[in-house]
Formats: sequence, C-alpha cells, structure tokens
Amino acid sequence: MPKLTLVHLLVFLLLSTYSCNSNSQDLAEPHPVPRPAVQQEAWSPIDTSGKILKDRFVPPPGFKRKTYASGSFENYLQQLPMKSDGSWVKYYNGGQKPPGRVYIGVIDMDIGTRDLQQCADAIMRLRGEYLYMANRYDDIRFDLTNGFDMTFAKWRQGYRIKVTGNKISWVKSKSPSSTYTQFRSYMNMVFAYAGTLSLAKELESVSIQDLQVGDVFIQGGSPGHAVIVVDLAVNEEGEKRFLLAQSYMPAQDIQILQNPTESTKNPWFSIPDQAIFETPEWNFDLDNLKRF
Repeated sequence: MPKLTLVHLLVFLLLSTYSCNSNSQDLAEPHPVPRPAVQQEAWSPIDTSGKILKDRFVPPPGFKRKTYASGSFENYLQQLPMKSDGSWVKYYNGGQKPPGRVYIGVIDMDIGTRDLQQCADAIMRLRGEYLYMANRYDDIRFDLTNGFDMTFAKWRQGYRIKVTGNKISWVKSKSPSSTYTQFRSYMNMVFAYAGTLSLAKELESVSIQDLQVGDVFIQGGSPGHAVIVVDLAVNEEGEKRFLLAQSYMPAQDIQILQNPTESTKNPWFSIPDQAIFETPEWNFDLDNLKRF
C-alpha cells in the first residue's frame, strides 16, 4: 500500500470538507426571510386642506373624478368654494343647523338675510351665478310658478315686474344696469315667485344611467324638494359615484350631503338598485332626474 504523503492528505481533507458542505446545503430546508406586512392606508373622503369642492372630497378607491372643459357648468360646480372643514350650515337669520347625518361640507356662498334661497332657489342660484360669471346675461332666465318668463336680459334694461293677482307684467322703472348687485336683486325676485313646481317643468328629464354633474333630482310640489349633482367619479367598470348639494327650509347655506345609507361619514352616492333614491332629508324616485 502506497504511503500517503502530506500533500495527498491535505487534498483528501479538502475534498471531504467540500463534499460535506455541499450535501448539507442540498439537504437543508430553505428559511425564507419574513417580509413586513404592507399596511394600506384607510381611505378618507375628506381632505381638510381643500379649499374648493374637487380638492376637498376624495373619490373612493378605484374611482377617478371625471373632468370637464374649462368654462362649463360642470367645471364651475366642481370648483365651488368650501367653508373650512367642520363648519356648520347657517340659516338666513343667523341660526345654525348641526351636521347630524345630513351634511359633510358647506359651500362658501352668501344666502342673504331673507327666507328666500331654499332648495330649488339654491339650484337656480348656482345656475345663475355660473351664467353671470361667464357674461352670458341673455341666457339667465327662469320660469316663475305661473309660467312667466323671467329674464335677466329684460331686468338689466331697467324693467321690473308688476304682480297683479296671478298676472305678472314688465314695467320700465329703473336705469339699465348689469352690476352684480342688480343680478342678486333679480335672483331674489326669482326666488320669491319660483320654486320646485316651476323648475321641475322647466328642466328636461334624463335617464338615471346618464347621470352627469349639473343634473338635478327634483320633485315639484308644496313642499317639494331638489338636490343637484356637483361632482362625479367613475371606475373602470363604468360604475358611478357622485356628490349632491342642497339648500332646505328655511333658507340656509348650500351643503354637501352625507350618504344616509353608509354607516360612516361618506358624501359619495351611487345609483341605487331599488326604485327609491334616499337622501338625508328627502326620498326621490329614479325618474326624478332632470337637466338644464
């Protein structure tokens, strides 16, 4: 038997060590490194830093806000100024309306000191303000309850209305003026003689599936009620979520409504499966949706 030299012995030991280490690695079970769980932030529908409507309210996860052309009525509504988060609705006489489960934000727009700007009036106010801001004076017009065509074009020429029983006529009594003060005086007169009955007849019916910003849920009556769609978000499946605004009785700030069917504070509504559409202070039928 040949003698093992020192060199042979060292080579043998190295090969043995390598073989053992290789086998132990092959047989050992893997030990995956644990990864920390990903914490998803809870969705909050309110961004308290937002100064305008579209910046204040965050669409639900998976939904993207629909954008509209600059200068459109839809874009105007999405940019309505908001009072600071947590503000209470004020009545025309200075009283306050606690939020309860009715509203979740307040539009920063004056309402005057008379009990005039109620539900339908607030919607006409928004429409009138948009048209005035766009210098579309000839497009500012509303039907009064008796059907009289109340136009700002006539008002700014210096005409005022004369009411005799149920009859109304124009009488020239002022100098021509298109100032904002005159516009507000005109709107107050509209508020006094128009309402849900007249506005419901004036608007055109649209399908609930075609709902867009600027559409109005309205039931004409005494009393009736009306709310307006002021924002809209859509997901990849085409489902819609939307915001609603209203005034109410007595005259009060325009407010962004809470969805009464949600257990937590949530201003986003969806098209219901049932025939009744529920809002905090009024229930509508699905065929009550109309458009300017």
